[in-house]
Amino acid sequence: MFPKIKILKYSSKMRFRYYLSMIVSISQRERPRSFYMKICHVITRMIVGGAQENTLFTVMGHIEHDHETVLVTGPTDGPEGKLLQKTKVQNLKIEVIDSLIREINPLKDFQAYMSLKKFFKENRFDVVHTHSSKAGILARIAARQAGIPVVVHTVHGQSFHPYQSKLKNWVYIQAEKFAARYCDRIYAVADAMIQQCVDAGVSPRSKYQVVYSGMELEPYLNAKKDPELKASLCIPDDCFVVGKIARLFELKGHEYLIEAAKAIVIEIPNVRFLFVGDGSNRGNLEELILKNGLQEYFVFAGLVDPVEIPRYTGIMDILVHLSLREGLPRTVVQAFASGIPVVAYALDGTPEVVKPDENGFLCAAESEMAVATSVVRLLKDDEMRKNYGEAGREFVRQRWDWHTMVDQLEESYEKLLAEKKK
Repeated sequence: MFPKIKILKYSSKMRFRYYLSMIVSISQRERPRSFYMKICHVITRMIVGGAQENTLFTVMGHIEHDHETVLVTGPTDGPEGKLLQKTKVQNLKIEVIDSLIREINPLKDFQAYMSLKKFFKENRFDVVHTHSSKAGILARIAARQAGIPVVVHTVHGQSFHPYQSKLKNWVYIQAEKFAARYCDRIYAVADAMIQQCVDAGVSPRSKYQVVYSGMELEPYLNAKKDPELKASLCIPDDCFVVGKIARLFELKGHEYLIEAAKAIVIEIPNVRFLFVGDGSNRGNLEELILKNGLQEYFVFAGLVDPVEIPRYTGIMDILVHLSLREGLPRTVVQAFASGIPVVAYALDGTPEVVKPDENGFLCAAESEMAVATSVVRLLKDDEMRKNYGEAGREFVRQRWDWHTMVDQLEESYEKLLAEKKK
């Protein structure tokens, strides 16, 4: 019934490494090095997406710090791409549980819970860190029932939000409340996420901690104009590029940019709109573009390898972020690191990054005209675009480096473990 699970055990070599690392850290560093931990991260699927990239950088950091690290995931299917095929992490143990799926399925959900509980009992982790809604609920309960000392969770984006039914929201809030009882700390990628959870009564604020989603910023900080890429996308060299990086799915807001484009092209005829990403909504978006007679202005880049994204931000003059449901948008941080301004909806964690009249513009949700006005204003003012882009780059340079994120998480793990040992 259950998938075969490889049993991982402490070895004498690992224990020796732990004691040796402690001695070396105390003797050679001002701040003692993190003590050895056995850490498991659990996520529903490892598609090409923000939560998945966050998780991948976190496990990379643990391995870099010599912690034994395991990643548990469900099957990864669909047009969003498979992140683990794009990025190989040496010494990372990966366990796939076939019953851990995104859709609600009582039988498979029970099987996934039992498999997770069995896996945690056999491996005796120090820390289990969960991500995404389904994995976050099942794995937190399973880890606590298995006797894991420290159980933590990251909120990358809310399972409940204003753009779904009250019944669904009620169900998700009750599930999050229940799962919150089974963990020691809940991290959030933005303070707005914490406030939403507190307001919904999921858990008291004292259980939460902001840890901004880290990423590899260096390629974006060094992003440059790439005429060959622009030409390969059939974008004329003298055209402005307004980009949007997101999966082509509902609630990602592509349709609002298409509507805004009708007003933008009247003011700025030499503009092209670049969609980076793929998904099940592509056909609907292409129909909407055709209906509005905007075919010559829109370019679909399709699914792009994450390591190639800096090339695409490098050819953009503005990035728009119009998602109606997001935690803290990684693409906004990446755009700023690339030195380009952002126009975005003032939702969730976005206002924690986009500062009006400093590095971009915030618009009311679903307001196409506000988006059009902001984009036109930036495209008509070269100096403003440059100044806003440089201000954004300086703002994100240190705050969103993935090494900073890993250090914050590991410091939190250590404190929680120390409290449990007391």
